[in-house]
Amino acid sequence: MDKVKVVFFDVKEHEKEYIERNKPENCEFVLLPDNFHCDLEKDLQVAGDADIISVFTTSRVRKDFLKEFKNLKLISTRSTGYSHIDTNYCKERNIPVVNVPRYGDSTVAEFAFGLLLEIARNISTAYNDLRRGVISPQSYIGIDLFEKTIGIIGTGAIGTHAAKIAKGFGMNILAYDPYPKKELEQSIGLKYVTLDELYEKADIITLHAPATKENFHMINEAAFNKMKNGVIIINTARGEIIDTEALYKALKSGKVAGAGLDVLECEEILGNEDQYIPKIDCIDPQCLTKTLINHRMLDMPNVVITPHVAYDSHEALQRILDTTFNNIKAFLNNEVINRVN
Repeated sequence: MDKVKVVFFDVKEHEKEYIERNKPENCEFVLLPDNFHCDLEKDLQVAGDADIISVFTTSRVRKDFLKEFKNLKLISTRSTGYSHIDTNYCKERNIPVVNVPRYGDSTVAEFAFGLLLEIARNISTAYNDLRRGVISPQSYIGIDLFEKTIGIIGTGAIGTHAAKIAKGFGMNILAYDPYPKKELEQSIGLKYVTLDELYEKADIITLHAPATKENFHMINEAAFNKMKNGVIIINTARGEIIDTEALYKALKSGKVAGAGLDVLECEEILGNEDQYIPKIDCIDPQCLTKTLINHRMLDMPNVVITPHVAYDSHEALQRILDTTFNNIKAFLNNEVINRVN
């Protein structure tokens, strides 16, 4: 029997040894550091005959690329989210898309509070000033989290863990979820409210909702208008949940006092412009505007942006790889687990 060809895109150094060590005997592995995006000719040369591809969120797995992969039988994303994959096309072609449903419940929630503490207490500013020999305590004045009201949008596994952390800080916890878990009101002490009430009352809003069609640009100009003046926004979910232009305007006006963002719209471009300049024709024109705004926000002193690394702990990375290989091995044994389409 011919070997099953599995092509891994977005491969990081820390993944290589694990992937090679766990390769099933009936598989041929190809490991690529680049993402699956734009350079179709190059991707087809190395992966056009792949039976399985594995990607991360930095790839954009679109219909116009997928239709050229004639042997493709499975797409395995090394992430929980799968908005970077055209799952509808895959469903039409009977190509299962499988994910890693849970790997970073505590990991991402902890990072969200890391961003929040950075915004609330100006930690990096004080550190960098000290290194330069310039100390200005007046510049580091922040706010307490104790007794502040935090609004948690999305109380899945990550949002639930964020609520537990908030309880430890002594915060008042409001939550919104279309599918509320009433037991959390008893066990944690949070209160489910409408989205409008959360916007109106929260001092801090942290996003833990999935990137769905319904959630696209949930946080838009109308939403910002309902929020308190001086609200803090934390996003470790998906960039598409926030309207980038509306956030920028809210930051400029002072409506939003600070933002901690691990995810952005069109985030795959930021910091990789040299890679994209030769492929400018394949970039959505709207992404060019959003990338300009993302660069402007990088320069704002009340904004902290990190490159989609909230998941990035030793423990979470191990869980991602373990589940990815379980997904692939199950498929090789004629079973599909963790399917999202």
